[in-house]
Amino acid sequence: MIIAKTPYRISFFGGGSDYPGWYKKHGGQVLSTTINKHNYISCRYLPPFFEHNLRLVYSIVEEVKVRNDLDHPSAREVLKFLNLERDLEIHYDGDLPGRSGTGSSSSFTVGLLNTLYAFLGERVNSKRLAEEAIHIEQNLISETVGSQDQIAAAYGGFNHIKFNADGSFDVSKVEADNSRINILDSRIMLFFTGISRYAETVAKTYVDDISNKDLQIHSMSSMVDQGIEIVEHGNLDDFGQLLHEAWQKKKELSSEVSNNDIDYIYEKAKKNGAIGGKISGAGGGGFMFFYVSEGREEDLKEALKELTHVPFSFENEGSSIIFEENKER
Repeated sequence: MIIAKTPYRISFFGGGSDYPGWYKKHGGQVLSTTINKHNYISCRYLPPFFEHNLRLVYSIVEEVKVRNDLDHPSAREVLKFLNLERDLEIHYDGDLPGRSGTGSSSSFTVGLLNTLYAFLGERVNSKRLAEEAIHIEQNLISETVGSQDQIAAAYGGFNHIKFNADGSFDVSKVEADNSRINILDSRIMLFFTGISRYAETVAKTYVDDISNKDLQIHSMSSMVDQGIEIVEHGNLDDFGQLLHEAWQKKKELSSEVSNNDIDYIYEKAKKNGAIGGKISGAGGGGFMFFYVSEGREEDLKEALKELTHVPFSFENEGSSIIFEENKER
């Protein structure tokens, strides 16, 4: 059996510029961090006692004879990409719900690739995991997804990710004192709105017309540089204000990014200690996170007590193999 552990992420600034339709013309960049919430994917040989040859367990259970019959698009395409025809049982478990804006779909793709490579006796580096996950999601599944989530899941850490016009990317750790990173970590609070949505559905409302969003995307991308400067040298409360500005710009991308419920939550948070915040991911629901003034954490928790508060910490490790016992049945 092989078990891989892959982190989820929250993205602060630059979202939108990580779509290939944008960065292959203009370049792009994002500032994001992985957090200590993960998915766990296990794989083992399937015992020879069943009519099916492949068993995939996630929110539902799929039992099929061939990989092409799988409904789960990422699992199906990863198995095809690796040309795996062996009898397998694959289980997925996650610390956070899917369709919630924490990069869970790409975390699954990266984690499954890592698991199956280890199952085949091969270890691959973070760059290859990210590149192949991007290829699978954007080209094989043809999903409307960006390129930041796969990189975050594969590399882990508080990163400045740059996207180049030739399709390549560069990943740099943010150079800030640990004490400053720890303060920022303590000021970010994460809440689940209870609203699940497909990120692709929301993203399509602005990505298909992204060339006409120049003002918003350029502005959101420039906030990455401002955010890094604040984290490294500035007043950290300015990070919260910058999040507020980013949220206003993000809402200009599409009417689907926010709604009355989300706007109500945001305004309530602002009145109870939050300097700024935003939806995590494409928008429309899922998780919201806020930068909270020092000493106002309990005020915000009380104000948003109808939501699920999820304590977390920043994490530096990307997708990793945490258990390996690869025995033929």
